[in-house]
Amino acid sequence: MAEVFSLSDCDVIGFDLDHTLCRYRLQETSRLIYYSFAQYLVAEKRYSEELLAVTPDNWDFCCKGLVLDLEDGYLLKLGEDGTVLRACHGTAFLTSEEIIDTFGKDREWTHFKTLNGTFSRSAKYYFYDNYFDLPASLVCAKIVDVLNQSRTQKKYCFWKDIIAAIEHNYKTSAFKEEYKIRSKRQSVYKGPELS
Repeated sequence: MAEVFSLSDCDVIGFDLDHTLCRYRLQETSRLIYYSFAQYLVAEKRYSEELLAVTPDNWDFCCKGLVLDLEDGYLLKLGEDGTVLRACHGTAFLTSEEIIDTFGKDREWTHFKTLNGTFSRSAKYYFYDNYFDLPASLVCAKIVDVLNQSRTQKKYCFWKDIIAAIEHNYKTSAFKEEYKIRSKRQSVYKGPELS
């Protein structure tokens, strides 16, 4: 005989934000998350206000499955074999020729063998695999743009500030003020089946 599962037998019910019973308005949600990150970095970490200026074209490269090379500032879209399919340095897209000049004729990203199969975190790269941290990829690209304007060091060292912004966003109150401002355009669609 099959066992019966009853919610009344549970003391606590938890939800993972990636698997809730709602449909997100990704464009609004992404903008909300992006501006929350950017405002935190400008106000708390003294980054340039240029982070707050986003054009529609800037969103073109934001998609799940991107890899941020933390040392060299590249955002990469990789093939299943590690081939660099598309790349940006900051928000500047690389041409096919620039990709070959940077990654070699095989267009192979150096750290792919470490990433392949595990998708583990590393001090050398970050893998964007969900919609809640994806807007940070654009924040990182904009930071690379700003740092490139006055850059003297060879490697980038902003990741600790991105982590602080992510931690700030996961606080209960992080979106409260921003949501009040944008409340006319809901970030979550509540369909009749969820009422």
